[in-house]
Amino acid sequence: MRVITGAARGRRLLTLEGEDVRPTTDRVKEAVFSIIQFQIEGRRFLDLFAGSGQMGIEALSRGAALAVFVDTRKEAVETVKKNLHSTGLEKNARVLHMDALSFLAQKNDPFDLAFLDPPYQTGILQQLLPQVAGLMNPGGILLCEHSSAESMPDQAGDFVKAKQYRYGKIMVTTYLHGDVMNQ
Repeated sequence: MRVITGAARGRRLLTLEGEDVRPTTDRVKEAVFSIIQFQIEGRRFLDLFAGSGQMGIEALSRGAALAVFVDTRKEAVETVKKNLHSTGLEKNARVLHMDALSFLAQKNDPFDLAFLDPPYQTGILQQLLPQVAGLMNPGGILLCEHSSAESMPDQAGDFVKAKQYRYGKIMVTTYLHGDVMNQ
């Protein structure tokens, strides 16, 4: 796994080991960053269920002002920290060892971009989506990676389902603020 482009282009990233690990594929990562390519620079990025941190690191490499990485697993947090150090991107990063619900319950500054990739088919994505939407700037974009077998709600807070992209058994669903959708 490597950083695709930007300041850390080509740098190798460590991955997590284990049967329950499901890193975002290169194909899906490239597609996600193609969707948001003009929305990254100077923006605040949330990588919820960060895993190795590859999505937030890619955002930082492409000029995001800040990336916040949240994961409940200690080994994931350590991997994110190592990857940030090896790419030289730790200055604009916050890595938090906590569960998503605890993070969302805190007072946080709003985000412009959020990537959510929880374990598939657990219902946690659908449960947390409205709370994440509440942390977003009105011009922000929510990106959700999930199994194609999962259905996603049409709305999450003030955000409305904009588009779905299919990559085999993986889907990425995007949400935009309702005001943006009505323009």
